[in-house]
Amino acid sequence: MAFWNQQRMLGVGDRAPEFELPDLVGAKHTLGEILARGPALLALFKVSCPVCQYTFPFLERLHQGAKPGAVQIVGISQDKADATTEFCREYGVTFTTLLDDPARYPVSNAFAISNVPSLFLIEPDGTVSISQSGFSKRDLEAVGDRAGVAPFRQDERVPESRPG
Repeated sequence: MAFWNQQRMLGVGDRAPEFELPDLVGAKHTLGEILARGPALLALFKVSCPVCQYTFPFLERLHQGAKPGAVQIVGISQDKADATTEFCREYGVTFTTLLDDPARYPVSNAFAISNVPSLFLIEPDGTVSISQSGFSKRDLEAVGDRAGVAPFRQDERVPESRPG
């Protein structure tokens, strides 16, 4: 659990709040700039979270195999740059990863998450079309269908869900 939040987590049909966050080398990214390139799956996480560690290699498969313009995968870490960089190296993450200030968690709070991982598929108009907390095989398959890539191999035994 990342922290306690009394608000309702952003859900399907809600409008995602605009934000500006740095990536691992300090370049700033806004939600508007990200969505100008197409829909984005935002994955909020903490490096110490076992369910995040389980989920992110599947997200990387989606990133690697997605048809151009189908969906972008963007990680949003609740940790500092050095720990996040190590996480990305260890779990093979190559997609854009942003840093949610661990002193204030502005994006985590704006999306009203209480657990990680929390994933939000944001459409180019800013509308949330998937909202999930924890690991959901069904939701990742839905993103994979849209991206034109299977997140899971036939020989993998993947649970339907894992709480975050």
